[in-house]
Amino acid sequence: MAEPKRAVILGAAGFIGSHLVDRFLAEGWSVVGVDNLITGTRRNLEHLEGHARFDFVEADVCQPLGFVSGPVDAVLDFASPASPIDYLKHPFETLHVGSHGVENALLLAERTGAVFVLSSTSEVYGDPLEHPQRESYWGNVNPVGPRAVYDEAKRFAEAITMAFRRYRGVQVRIARIFNTYGPRMRLDDGRVVPTFVGQALRGEPITIYGDGTQTRSFCYVEDNVEGIWRLLASTYAEPVNIGNPHEMTILEFAEAVRRMVNSRVPLEYRPLPEDDPRVRRPDIARAREVLGWEPRVGFEEGMRRTIAWFRERV
Repeated sequence: MAEPKRAVILGAAGFIGSHLVDRFLAEGWSVVGVDNLITGTRRNLEHLEGHARFDFVEADVCQPLGFVSGPVDAVLDFASPASPIDYLKHPFETLHVGSHGVENALLLAERTGAVFVLSSTSEVYGDPLEHPQRESYWGNVNPVGPRAVYDEAKRFAEAITMAFRRYRGVQVRIARIFNTYGPRMRLDDGRVVPTFVGQALRGEPITIYGDGTQTRSFCYVEDNVEGIWRLLASTYAEPVNIGNPHEMTILEFAEAVRRMVNSRVPLEYRPLPEDDPRVRRPDIARAREVLGWEPRVGFEEGMRRTIAWFRERV
């Protein structure tokens, strides 16, 4: 029998990374998961202990990845802090993983002839002046603001990925991921879904930054992983938005959380952080056309699953 295809997933102990590991194993691949556990946790992978086709390596991707030997069919780079609390706490690590780390991942893909998948982000659009955001939009990022350590790291990551494609022939895919939620998010990671749900479950006031009129679009992790899976299987090398175009204000989201948790905790307003995007909604026409993909899990169903998972941990 032929050997199963083999993927190296960087950031495998993180939120999206661990769900990707599950998907690839379910598809019959073998997986090498790599994570330095700065923001990831082994708990996200404990259900795979002893799995015959999964190996975990605790390592920093900012160092050469020479420990990966043998054939590799896909390298997926999901190794980066992704929430404001994390990347503001680890600014240099975030900049390094978006530069040195991505280069090391690309070198691994080049050495093995693997397809490289970059997890980019809607944050490359900054505080957008175009709405909804299409992949052709170049963004409105403050390069010297506090969020720049993440935004510019991802913009550089896209640039070096395209350079490896143009000048060194590496097969690349770029997923611009919008707000994603679901089980395995950390309650303390600072993003709006775990923050609001955790506060409501604990009976604490829900903290809204600004007046709550800023918007976000929430994509359930199962849909996100399906989009990335289809992107890998395609031959499309330009960036593709992976997100849910259903947009709501932060205030609407807070009210939905209170209703679904059955809690009447008060809302507490605080100043809006610097450079916080006022709107965020993906144009997914390219994903529909190129990948035949669009989100399937509705907001109510996705939140029901997510809240049930958080209930067990509060």
